[in-house]
Amino acid sequence: MRLYIKNMVSLRCELMVKQELKKLGLRYLVVTLGMVELQEKASHEQFQKLEENLLALGLEVLSSKKNTLIESIMNVVTEIINLSDDMSRENFSDFISKKLQYDYTYLSKIFSEEKGITLQQYIIVRKIENVKELLLTKNLNVAEIAHKFHYSSAGHLSNQFKKVTGFTPSQFKQLHLKRENHP
Repeated sequence: MRLYIKNMVSLRCELMVKQELKKLGLRYLVVTLGMVELQEKASHEQFQKLEENLLALGLEVLSSKKNTLIESIMNVVTEIINLSDDMSRENFSDFISKKLQYDYTYLSKIFSEEKGITLQQYIIVRKIENVKELLLTKNLNVAEIAHKFHYSSAGHLSNQFKKVTGFTPSQFKQLHLKRENHP
């Protein structure tokens, strides 16, 4: 039995899901980001309890095929961004399409209908969130971060950053430092 779980985005989430499965006596074959493969079908009571326990942890068992696909898309985007250093310069749309085995146009259409934002915009927003984190936690300059996330240039990253946040990367970093020093 395969279950898809919303908001499961980290190793910590995987560990929490494994603990909940163990508590309920459910044996699993695989627990990965957004998905659990159980060895056997859960009883109705076990399934309800699992849904309830996961919801208390901020996780949600997905029931509709469309919701499952949206969550899979979001998980692949997270994977792409987390692996951006290790990835070749493969186009994100090609990677998503190959990974989920659907045409990118179809995936993008479903995503936009459900989320009210294009898939491309979602990818950009997620990348910028990671760029913010690197600006504040690592000692990397904008050119190094641009290279890490496969931007064509530091200028391209800066322009995209400003469109999403309203600040240039350096303004964002200065603002954060100012807030840190004057609470």
